[in-house]
Amino acid sequence: MSVDILITGTGMFAGRMALDIAATAQHPVKVMVAGRNTDRLDWLRTAGNARAAMFGTPAKIVTHEIDLMEEGASERILDIAQPRIVVQAASIQTSSVIAQKGSKWTDLVSRGGLSATAVFQAIISSRMARAIEATCPGAHYINCSFPDVVNGMISEMGYDVLCGTGNVAILSNVFEGAISGSDKGRLRVLAHYQNLAPWRQPADRRADAVPPRVFVGDKEVEDVFATFRDTRLTPEPAIEISGASGVTLMLALAANQTWYGHAPAPHGRPGGYPVKFEDGVFGLDLPTGVDEAAAVAWNDAFERRNGMTVGQGRAQFHGTLHEMLSNEGFVHADGFALCDLEEVHHDFAALRDRLSAQGST
Repeated sequence: MSVDILITGTGMFAGRMALDIAATAQHPVKVMVAGRNTDRLDWLRTAGNARAAMFGTPAKIVTHEIDLMEEGASERILDIAQPRIVVQAASIQTSSVIAQKGSKWTDLVSRGGLSATAVFQAIISSRMARAIEATCPGAHYINCSFPDVVNGMISEMGYDVLCGTGNVAILSNVFEGAISGSDKGRLRVLAHYQNLAPWRQPADRRADAVPPRVFVGDKEVEDVFATFRDTRLTPEPAIEISGASGVTLMLALAANQTWYGHAPAPHGRPGGYPVKFEDGVFGLDLPTGVDEAAAVAWNDAFERRNGMTVGQGRAQFHGTLHEMLSNEGFVHADGFALCDLEEVHHDFAALRDRLSAQGST
């Protein structure tokens, strides 16, 4: 079998992408959804093909049952699917943790940031990156699991990753929707995933936060919070937007068509950027006056204040996250070598289990 797009994972994020592809495809596209939840696979195949029929699109959804955590699973599914585009959306840490409360683990994620979960997000994604290099090196790889940070880990480990989905694209699309009809030029946004948190709050509680950088044409919006005051996200992951945000890119890649938009962590850069796919090449689409080094430094500063950065083959924790891990006596609080990711994952799992069993302080 050969498919255009392989989506790994059967959760809400994967389902949103598959079902939206089915409803919006304008050119023939075959999509395989792979994961271990048989009931969910059956439904996504049934609903996906029903949506393709409903909207009259040339999309076809097929499925394959596989446990992506099993040894060699990534290589096996790539050999079966022979995809041109791989969209990795499986994780052993659900994104819903951002809205959960009541344990020391949720406290750690809330105060220390989502980089507390980066190791969990990176396990399947790094295995898939390694398998793509060995099995189908020409495939485009889109990692949806915490891409702002994990894509940097993948790149630092020596593997290729095109970009992620969501995060910056959530904000860029809601801002675009808010100014729909403007003829002043294309909207471009620089945004790290940490920029999302203020938009989950009422407008009068955003003043002390760092806003994303927003440009209309090449002119930067001076007061982003005031301009988009009426924009507000849900406390939970905004899957209705985030899961859908990569669909137009996936379809453009499948049809080899020019595309302009936003994506987190293009080619492993930290944070999110305006990007384009043009003449078969995927790259940055920065506004005039903002060079790549400045854009990368702006995004990188967020994790250096509080989070996790990568470089010289290592992951390093910073700020409140580093402090909280140290206070727990965690063996990797001062960082770890990325080549040890598999072993480090087991230590993080033990920490998560221990803290999840303890009440919030």
